[in-house]
Amino acid sequence: MTDNHVSGMEASAVSVLKRAVELDHSGRFQESLVCYQEGIQLLIDVLKALKDESKRGHYREKIKGYMDRAEQIKAHVNQMKEEGKYHEQIKISEDATGYSYEALFKPYISSALSEVWVEDPYIRHTHQLYNFLRFCEMLLKSCSKVKKIHLLTSQDEADKTQQISALSELRDSLGSQGVTLEVQYSSTIHDREIRFDNGWIIKIGRGLDYFKKPKGRFSIGYCDYDLRRCHETSVDIFHTKHTKSL
Repeated sequence: MTDNHVSGMEASAVSVLKRAVELDHSGRFQESLVCYQEGIQLLIDVLKALKDESKRGHYREKIKGYMDRAEQIKAHVNQMKEEGKYHEQIKISEDATGYSYEALFKPYISSALSEVWVEDPYIRHTHQLYNFLRFCEMLLKSCSKVKKIHLLTSQDEADKTQQISALSELRDSLGSQGVTLEVQYSSTIHDREIRFDNGWIIKIGRGLDYFKKPKGRFSIGYCDYDLRRCHETSVDIFHTKHTKSL
């Protein structure tokens, strides 16, 4: 392994662990835990590549410190989950970037996840249907083994045909991937909530529709949603042992 490669891993580890500490101090413990775990693994890879014993000793101490903190956070999160008291809030500011579905939901997705409930009244218009499609794609690409997705939304009274056709096409497409999509409509739905059967509940003030329209089809952020500007909204995360059906 070249020195440049090792330096690159060191820089990546520093960046990820800096983010872990920031999230830790902000009380966003589940997110910080994911960053600590990623950063620690990068440091372990650096340690394996180093030959200088003094540097190896330095990194061993760093790794131990971060591992100890990660274990403390894990114990705290588990205790809060056990007591049903876990809650954290993420504030997305106006025009903020870096909040793609992958970035937002990753800390709460695990290999144990198999069923998802989405309650959102605004999966009706074209861009909202695409948002839901991207959310489903994110689940398929994740480490989870999602087999069933439930959607409860309102019906587009102005153009039912497009909404029904789009969701029918998505149902068939997901079915070819071994995932069942169940769609229900409600005329009284108002709340927005996403529930995972591993216990996590994510409530986004604007639902999945928190991205701003790009300035043009060839503007930065049109394709990569980590670079897409957001509307101001808040995200509340809870955990419960019992995830009820819609």
